[in-house]
Amino acid sequence: MTLTTRELTPADRAAWEPLWRGYQAFYKVDIPAATTDVTWARFHDPSEPMWAYGAFQGERMVGIVHAILHRSCWTVEDYCYLQDLFVDPTVRGSGAGRALIETVYAIAKDKGAGRVHWLTHETNETAMLLYDRIADKSGFLQYRKIF
Repeated sequence: MTLTTRELTPADRAAWEPLWRGYQAFYKVDIPAATTDVTWARFHDPSEPMWAYGAFQGERMVGIVHAILHRSCWTVEDYCYLQDLFVDPTVRGSGAGRALIETVYAIAKDKGAGRVHWLTHETNETAMLLYDRIADKSGFLQYRKIF
């Protein structure tokens, strides 16, 4: 079946939400419903520098990814943070993950971003097999303080 990707619209929420919950389950987090509501609204607010995209097999949404433009002190161009890539486990290996990443690459380039970057957990070995083929490891480790 043909795989397509596109930006999500407000009408896509019912199909997006199970994949969003699947992403959270994979990383063993539970994002509050109120945060999900705000995030979904931001995706569709033209003043917000963030978007959601879906991968579709026919009419069925089988994967999601989010993209956020942000400033950098290292370049004049914005950077694009690829966040929350998730593909339904029943279709992994179909090219949906790669198609979503390539979609973010194209959108970032179109918006004038100087780079696309993302994080993954060190145990996500299956995803890293793909990432190692289509991106460069930066060598940086993430540190954070949650408030």
